[in-house]
Amino acid sequence: MTFAPAALAGESFVGTGVNAAHTNIVVGRKGGPVETAWATALATPSAGHVPFVTVLRPSVPVKPLTLFVTKAAASGDLHERATWGSAQAGLAHGVADAVEHGLIPAAEADDLLIIAAVWVNPGVADLDESFRNQRAAAFGAIRAAVAGTPTVDEVQAAARAGAANPFYEPGAAVLAESAPEAAR
Repeated sequence: MTFAPAALAGESFVGTGVNAAHTNIVVGRKGGPVETAWATALATPSAGHVPFVTVLRPSVPVKPLTLFVTKAAASGDLHERATWGSAQAGLAHGVADAVEHGLIPAAEADDLLIIAAVWVNPGVADLDESFRNQRAAAFGAIRAAVAGTPTVDEVQAAARAGAANPFYEPGAAVLAESAPEAAR
């Protein structure tokens, strides 16, 4: 049996404040739907969102080949340096770490592709923290994809506790008044 026969998806959020990293990944095999999405995204950039191949060093793309897709248009010198510099380097290292730790079989790395949608806050202030957070988020997203986490039970438990993210947490009254009619 081969690794990732169709597609695996994962997500990870690491850090706090403007240097936090939020990464969504899809891992799939060449010749499948992920390859189609990968090539289409690379060939059809939009204003402010130019997908690019993630490299460990110039002319050394990480394996599996990984497409970096920005969630925020680069704006200003530091944000551009973080997007194309520290976040890209963190993503590349996180992918290489996943291969090194056996999450992705090294023998199959050439047969796989990764699409990574990466959030770099336009207010980013520390390139080293951005790198560390992105490296951990990339590894975490791949680990979640491979493990199939969170499970449906974990998601339902989180829903019962109430939605929350670093940008918004509804109070108990909002949760209660927004529940579907069937739940009331």
